[in-house]
Amino acid sequence: MELIQFAQRNYSILLRALSEHVQMVLIALILSVALAGMLTILAMFFKPIGKFLIYLSSIIYSIPSIALFALMIPLPGLGLGRATAITVLVLYNQFILLRNFITGLNGVDHAIIEAAAGMGMKPTQIILKVRVPLSIKSIFVGIRLALISTIAIAIIASFIGAGGIGLLVTIGLETNNNNRIIWGVILSVGLGIVANAILVFIEKRIKR
Repeated sequence: MELIQFAQRNYSILLRALSEHVQMVLIALILSVALAGMLTILAMFFKPIGKFLIYLSSIIYSIPSIALFALMIPLPGLGLGRATAITVLVLYNQFILLRNFITGLNGVDHAIIEAAAGMGMKPTQIILKVRVPLSIKSIFVGIRLALISTIAIAIIASFIGAGGIGLLVTIGLETNNNNRIIWGVILSVGLGIVANAILVFIEKRIKR
């Protein structure tokens, strides 16, 4: 009952926090997928580069998020705020996305690849018209994992002034306000469930 009353009194604060979080997550995810897509195509033409990219991204992914936020703040054009948060989220996502993208594309039956080449398809066409459609499941698994990871890590971004749901939790901890903390958890979990359901729906539509 107390949670509902808190939401009624502070619905504008909750909506603003949710809106900021969704915007940050969407921008980070779009940039992450675009970058990972380009790097994956590069990795398909140059295998050693693909292995290096996965190795490098795994090192970045192993760095604690607070530490990586702190490392990015002094860089030119970043500092405190959403730009740094999005940059860190994009970097973190590369390991998840590259691993799934490259694994999925390399997992396509070699006989199909040879048949496509025999039909006169160029390497780029084989990647876009053969490998990608046949590895949709692996691609979407990567995107879904990256999305959930982004929603979670973006909460920590409130410590560098990026706003979002994390701000509810941060202020709740500072003021010992359990209602803020609980609503922060509810919104983040709910956002993750809804976002995952939307991606599952899109994946099924694409497969059809």
